[in-house]
Amino acid sequence: MPCEIIVVDDASTDRTAGIASDRGVRVVAVMHRHIAAARNAGAREACGEMLVFVDADTLVGADVICAAHRALLDGALGGGCAVRLQGPLRRRLKIAESFFVWFFRVTRVAPGCFLFCTRAAFDAVGGFDETWYAGEDVAMSRALARRGRFVILREAVMTSARKVRTFSAAEHVRLIVRLAWYGRGLLKSREGLDLWYGRRR
Repeated sequence: MPCEIIVVDDASTDRTAGIASDRGVRVVAVMHRHIAAARNAGAREACGEMLVFVDADTLVGADVICAAHRALLDGALGGGCAVRLQGPLRRRLKIAESFFVWFFRVTRVAPGCFLFCTRAAFDAVGGFDETWYAGEDVAMSRALARRGRFVILREAVMTSARKVRTFSAAEHVRLIVRLAWYGRGLLKSREGLDLWYGRRR
C-alpha cells in the first residue's frame, strides 16, 4: 500500500534528523518538547486519509500495519495494539507486560507508542489534546471511542524497555502515588514528568 513516513524531530540532541534524512524520510523540525504537540505537527504535514503514530523507540512489523489498515477499512475510527518490551525481562516485568496487554484491551486505550486513526476522526476530535504533557494517548483513545468503534489489535509492536531500566521501581511508585494524590491534572505540566521529559531517558 502507498504510504508516507514523517519523522517529527522535537528538539532532539542526537542524530535523529540526520539519520532520517539520509534514508530519504521527510523530517519536520519543531521545538515544542511536548509529545501531543509533536504528534499534531506530524499529522498536519501528512497527506493521507489514515494516520499512524509511532514512538521513536518502537519497532512495528508489517503484520501490525496491515491489521491496522484492515481495521480502518472495516469501519473502525482508530485503535492501538498489544505491546511487548524489547530485550530480556525479569519475571516481574514479564508479569507487568502481560498485565498491560490485558489492560489496554479491556479499557480500549491505545498505548502511546502505537496509535492509528482515520484523518476524518482525527480532525473531528481536534487532534491530540495539547493541554496534556503525558496521557495524551489516553485522552485521544477516549475521544475517538466516543465517536465510533475503537479497536485494540492482537498483533504487537516491540518497544524499548528503557523507562523501566533507566528509572527505578521506587521512582515509578512515587509517580503513581503522586498521580493518585493530585489526579491527572499532574500531567498538565512538564514539571515532575522526568519519565517522559527528563534527561535520563
